[in-house]
Amino acid sequence: MKNIKVSPEWQLIWLLAAVKLALHFLTNTNYGLQRDAFLYLALSDHLDWGFLSVPPLIAVIGKVTTSLFGDSVFAVRFFPAIVGSVSVMLIGQLVRNLGGKKWAIGLACTAFILSPAFLRSNTLFQPVSFNQFFWLLTVFLVMKMVQTQTPKYWLVIGLTCALAFLNKYSIAFLVAALLIGLLLTPHRTLLRSKYLLFGVLAGFALIAPNLYWQHQHNWPVVTHMGELQRTQLVHVNIGDFMLMQLLMNLPGLPVWGLGVLFLLFFKDGQKYRFLGFTFLAMILILLMLSGKPYYTLGIYSALFAVGGFAAEQYFIGRRRFMQPVILIFMLSIALPIMPFSLPVLSHEKMATYGRMMKPYGFGGALRWEDGRLYALPQDYADMTGWEELAQKVSVVYNNLEPAERAKTAIYAENYGQAGAIRYFGRKYGLPEPVSFSGSFLFWAPDSVDMKTLIYVNDDPGPDIYALFGSVEIVARIEDPFARESGLPVFLCRNPDPDFFTFYREKVSGRRSRFLR
Repeated sequence: MKNIKVSPEWQLIWLLAAVKLALHFLTNTNYGLQRDAFLYLALSDHLDWGFLSVPPLIAVIGKVTTSLFGDSVFAVRFFPAIVGSVSVMLIGQLVRNLGGKKWAIGLACTAFILSPAFLRSNTLFQPVSFNQFFWLLTVFLVMKMVQTQTPKYWLVIGLTCALAFLNKYSIAFLVAALLIGLLLTPHRTLLRSKYLLFGVLAGFALIAPNLYWQHQHNWPVVTHMGELQRTQLVHVNIGDFMLMQLLMNLPGLPVWGLGVLFLLFFKDGQKYRFLGFTFLAMILILLMLSGKPYYTLGIYSALFAVGGFAAEQYFIGRRRFMQPVILIFMLSIALPIMPFSLPVLSHEKMATYGRMMKPYGFGGALRWEDGRLYALPQDYADMTGWEELAQKVSVVYNNLEPAERAKTAIYAENYGQAGAIRYFGRKYGLPEPVSFSGSFLFWAPDSVDMKTLIYVNDDPGPDIYALFGSVEIVARIEDPFARESGLPVFLCRNPDPDFFTFYREKVSGRRSRFLR
């Protein structure tokens, strides 16, 4: 058998992909799972064509993960790390398609590897990590179609966008921006191809079951977006949005920034100018819709590739020294930022580091969805305190007399609390928690037969105090770095007969919003 020769360019791509993978494999277990991961693991045990807050693909990935590797922290974060490494390879190939060599590949892939935003997203078991990959793949395919002027690519593009849709609905933003970009350039002729229609039909066939599920459940995605607008997007402003575009990929700014300039103003970038217009359209669309800054992230991967190619082409001869200068700049900026991106420091050291770096403009990394600054980045705080919650609930539960324990239910107010109690409950011998948050609402029993309720919430509210003879705080989350630090656990006893009617009506009323 003849030896298979691998080109120097692909040797470099494989090396850089391995570096990306190693960064995540070496840090993935430093902190616990983030709150959203608990929800997605719960979804994987209730597979369906849709859920209240997300499409179905993340649940399928969760089911594959737990079936193959179990549900350890490393296992749950395995595929996000893999998809980040594959993204490096896709960026490298995109550079090669543009005509770039080793320096272009090195700059483009390194910009992606050192990006604080992509380091963070490829650490988390969330749809966002896979969403960014689908965006990159979509742009890769569109650029290949433009290069070859082969409209048959619309078939693959349609299916890719459909898979992306089943992962996260925000692919619609990219599709809209790409259409604008193509319409503003001579490549608009590709939009007249019959294969575009075929691609749309193929994609629609793939997403139709999810659309039908949405229809059957009164379009919960609309309800979810309304809640998101009211609770989170209202805090988004233009200044912070634009600033975060710089900070999310600050180390790679010379690369992606050059890529934007190349696409919009350089003569040699005219063939791919549609991508520059797509980028501008994306910014404008999300600003008009008050979208979160990170919604744009998926398009930066392609900008890294274009920027790497442009740097190799234009920094030649006497200006060749700029290539290593850019690389050194990226490394010098990325290293101080890395603790905000990867969980490499303990909570105490991270809080100290955050205070130290705040005067140097890194306060944005400590800003949460409510617009305020905290000691840790929000995702880090969301990785903290969950096992402590489950452990304290288990102490309360297991200290009850066996007869009372058999008639005890556990209620958690939000999906993070419910998901964590469910995840760690197997270890501590807890029953499935009840919650009305997210898709947990569909799994809650229609009625309950209990005498004691362990209630996890900041404040049970007047109804619970009125419907139980005894309500007392029996535990609290004590970890100061947890987002839910101080969260109380209540023990509620002697329910009034009216409680059971109250519960049935509460479940029925909340579900009715999602039933036709």
